[in-house]
Amino acid sequence: MKQNEVTKRYFKEFGISMGFYVVAVIASSMVLNNFEFPKFAQIIITLIPIIPTIFVVISIMRALNDSDELQKRIQLQAITFSAVTTGLITFTYGFLENIGFPSFPTIFVYPIMIFLWGIGAIYFSRKYQ
Repeated sequence: MKQNEVTKRYFKEFGISMGFYVVAVIASSMVLNNFEFPKFAQIIITLIPIIPTIFVVISIMRALNDSDELQKRIQLQAITFSAVTTGLITFTYGFLENIGFPSFPTIFVYPIMIFLWGIGAIYFSRKYQ
């Protein structure tokens, strides 16, 4: 499969999964805000958006698996940059919490990783042009 076909399929799968994610977040929030449920049901409803997120991960893995060697190298470098930088940011902030900084919400770790992955992918793609 050519790289542009892989990219096209990825954006289609990613877009559909993210669309379902947005719907799931809105729906689960509305349900939880408007109805009373036992704690177990609240947990299940709260975690419903994770299902489309799993499909996002699957689309990423499929795209990486089907990519050419250069794209795999670029993505490896971007992911490594993202993981190491996110670790450094959260590790550093952990020390700042020891002197009174507010707790860092862990829900932001994954978006930071994805954002930095995108920055890394742009940088390393340009490096190989």
